[in-house]
Amino acid sequence: MSIRQTWIHYGSRRDVGIAFMLGRTTNATLNEALNKENYIYGDMIRGNFIDSYFNLTLKTISMLEWADSHCPNVKFILKTEDDMFINVPKLLNFIGRQKDNRTIYGRLGDKRMPERHSESKEKQHGAIEYPTYTTGPAYLLTGDIIHELYVQSLRTNYLPLEDVFTTGIVAENLKIKRMQSDDFRNVRTSLNPCYIRNVISVHNIEAHEQFYLWRKLLDPTIKCKTVWRIYCSAVQQPK
Repeated sequence: MSIRQTWIHYGSRRDVGIAFMLGRTTNATLNEALNKENYIYGDMIRGNFIDSYFNLTLKTISMLEWADSHCPNVKFILKTEDDMFINVPKLLNFIGRQKDNRTIYGRLGDKRMPERHSESKEKQHGAIEYPTYTTGPAYLLTGDIIHELYVQSLRTNYLPLEDVFTTGIVAENLKIKRMQSDDFRNVRTSLNPCYIRNVISVHNIEAHEQFYLWRKLLDPTIKCKTVWRIYCSAVQQPK
């Protein structure tokens, strides 16, 4: 509800659509409650899978399937999580500057080794290290790769790490570019209004903080100073 009452308002624009992606549950009472909630708000996409931490990759594949079927001409898709604050004006400004095709923008994850212990979600992955990927809290896909990502996902050995799977393994197989953008923070950072106005995504935001950041983002009385960084190099004069 905090997201519905803050940055999801940009979904009322004709050129922006925002929805919550969910799966299913074995709890019939909860399923009925979700159906009623969606009847009221009409902002949910329900995939045919059990919604759980180990099924996050299925959730992303379902998102790709829905977009491929219902939004074939979409220019960009942002995948994000429900504990994120998204600075939509900054995102739209970022989108307006991008000219690349077949690209995923976000915060690149460091190359890492799969964990092999019995409780790990990674134990079935055979590679020595994962390919470059964009971290899962928020990443931006160009629309021209949605169909390919969806189809290739169905042909790729399943990995519960949705960001590594989708933006790393599958994207690598398709030779899709992954590009670093510092505008995607994807971590808990300073909630200073002037800082928030200069980033697209901030992670680990609680419900009451969504309202705080939304008010500060739109408050015209807050003036932010432009900081100029000047780098000087000392050049030794010849004797």
